[in-house]
Amino acid sequence: MTVTPLPSVGSPTTAPFEPDVAIGSDSSGAGADAFGSAVTSALNAASGAFERAETAEQAFLHGHGGLQELVLERAQADVMLAVATTAASRAAQSLSAIFNLQV
Repeated sequence: MTVTPLPSVGSPTTAPFEPDVAIGSDSSGAGADAFGSAVTSALNAASGAFERAETAEQAFLHGHGGLQELVLERAQADVMLAVATTAASRAAQSLSAIFNLQV
């Protein structure tokens, strides 16, 4: 049996990957915090919608608010929750696809 040695790939000091742009920035100039701030603002908006729905429910129970306002606020909070769960699901699917890439 004959074993042929593999040619050297490169020196160990050579970086295997060098990005074209600085890590943490994109073409628009926004930093890596752009996604985090977008998620935070979406969570704050959803939290506000649920607080408004709770306030409308309490007002209706005490006779100060209308049923239409109660239903509208609850529907808006439900839509925001559906959007947030869909976004979280898509982000998780994207990360899963990225982590499963064969490199």
